[in-house]
Amino acid sequence: MHDGTDSIETPAPEGVVVRKRRKGIYILPNLFTLAALFGGFFAVVMAMNQRFDMAAVGVFVAMVLDSLDGRVARMTNTQSAFGEQMDSLSDMVSFGAAPALIAYEWALKGLGRWGWIAAFVYCACAALRLARFNVNTGVVDKRYFQGLPSPAAAALVAGFIWLATDNGIKGYEVEWVMFGFALYAGLTMVTNVPFYSFKDISMKRSVPFAAIVLIALIIAVINIDPPIVLFSLFCIYGISGYAVYGWRKAKGQQTSVISTSTDEPDERGLHR
Repeated sequence: MHDGTDSIETPAPEGVVVRKRRKGIYILPNLFTLAALFGGFFAVVMAMNQRFDMAAVGVFVAMVLDSLDGRVARMTNTQSAFGEQMDSLSDMVSFGAAPALIAYEWALKGLGRWGWIAAFVYCACAALRLARFNVNTGVVDKRYFQGLPSPAAAALVAGFIWLATDNGIKGYEVEWVMFGFALYAGLTMVTNVPFYSFKDISMKRSVPFAAIVLIALIIAVINIDPPIVLFSLFCIYGISGYAVYGWRKAKGQQTSVISTSTDEPDERGLHR
């Protein structure tokens, strides 16, 4: 992968034309990344203003945009090392710091020390999850994530807050439930449990007409009651990894998603 570049022709002393490269970045995928970053920033600002429903919506919008930037980069052949780093930093804000701060401001601060510990554990696990994802990209089975992906973890936390506020439930009424969700989402991010990544689904491949109808039905169902439907979907996804792990364990199959590694330390030995 490389950054986008422009070239300038300058004459050399011998009269030979030398082409100097001017470094730059690709605009399109990074616009989606910046928009996702804004979603996380917007969520924090809304939480500071006690608009927790809008804060949760900001996290979900960031999640949609984050899922698009990589696909747009691959479809337009505009991947770059800069874009990868930008995406990770954006994810840390939108799916690490933002959900932790929203949860703390909404409910966890009422628990005192236990509240900020839960929020910090979630935030720290998100950072560890993203760092491990970056270094293990070349050795992990592309069909699965190693641990719960940070957008899904953020959806569990933000989805619970959105559902509760939509039904008039105050944070102090469910502070220990929020405590449990924050710890579950955070710690599940740093496990070795396999979660299906959906990366083997190609947008360029033709699909049956029924698949389009199914997508339309899913969109319609989500619109019936977005907080309930989205939170339920991510709850199912949040436990699906453990179901896959248990099924593989019962069948005597390899539970790790690490396929091969030549790096030190030995990744296969670390993630059995």
